[in-house]
Amino acid sequence: MIKSVYLMPGMGANPLIFEYLKFSETFEVNYLSWFPPEKSETLQEYAKRMCKRVKHKKPILIGVSMGGVLVQEMANYIDCEKIIIVSSVKSNQELPVHMKLAQVTNAHKLLPTQWIQNIESFALFVFGNELKKRFELYERYLSERDPNYLSWAIDKMVKWDRSEPKQDVIHIHGKNDTVFPIKNVRPPYIEVPGDHAIILTYHQWFNKNLPEIILGNPTIS
Repeated sequence: MIKSVYLMPGMGANPLIFEYLKFSETFEVNYLSWFPPEKSETLQEYAKRMCKRVKHKKPILIGVSMGGVLVQEMANYIDCEKIIIVSSVKSNQELPVHMKLAQVTNAHKLLPTQWIQNIESFALFVFGNELKKRFELYERYLSERDPNYLSWAIDKMVKWDRSEPKQDVIHIHGKNDTVFPIKNVRPPYIEVPGDHAIILTYHQWFNKNLPEIILGNPTIS
């Protein structure tokens, strides 16, 4: 039976971050991408709109970083076979300290949106430091840089209101993640060597293990 897989990239990123993933004919792969939020739109409202782009019943949703947060919210509105998050968090309890502080202080609102014009600073925020300032990769993967979208996305990430993990979420996380440090991540999760950009830098691991994780009988290596 063919499995319908939907891939959601992280904040500011486009579906090209999945370009090295290889799926067999067992899977029908679909790519989701960010679209402009409406004024004052909640994350839940945005997730409901994103669900309209899912055309299959019982999909498998895979989200990276903030895309992982989004697919968890989408699962409130559609019946999913599996939810898999990569380099992400399962609740606001797993957010780093500076994001938790921003929930109270609104310090993130003071960030000038012009900072996204510095592509290296933006890439560090999105991917962590593992890509080693490879400018051509930043330009290739980080195409969603509209200031209104990014201000909205940062605010929704910082103020995510899920305090308890959703049951049965499969969490894959980099051991050296600098955006969401693994010390804050609560079990269960699958640890992978690498930083926040493991979907790119450890794609071989995903190509070997992800199909079995999806099918429910993983032998992790």
